[in-house]
Amino acid sequence: MDETRAQTLIDESEIVDVMSRYAAGVDRRDPVVYRSCFTDELEVEMLGQDFGRLPADEWVSRAMAAVATHQATQHIITNHDVEIDGDEATCTAYVQAQHWSPDASLLLGGTYTNRLVRGEDGWRICRLVLTQSWSEAR
Repeated sequence: MDETRAQTLIDESEIVDVMSRYAAGVDRRDPVVYRSCFTDELEVEMLGQDFGRLPADEWVSRAMAAVATHQATQHIITNHDVEIDGDEATCTAYVQAQHWSPDASLLLGGTYTNRLVRGEDGWRICRLVLTQSWSEAR
């Protein structure tokens, strides 16, 4: 295997790891792990709502407050399609997210289309986009 192909595989693995940390951080309510996924500022578009460009710490606070309204969440992120161009990448992945509380729950499916950049600390999300395909309230 040549060095270029080996580096591509390493980069893809590191990008998938960012997506796994993203899910684990939000589901475990761990703002430090969740924050480690992002550049210092990022663009966010979630479920059709454009939050624009904001500091990552602000986004983390908003996300932690949103999941705190549920007793448990589980984000399953799969089928990662990673396209790398130097120190920039796009990762498209399916998500199925469960938001559970004793009195109500929400299950949704969709696609993340995230832009990442490679910096001194590795790959980080600089643009977070979640597009919903379907949802079911229970």
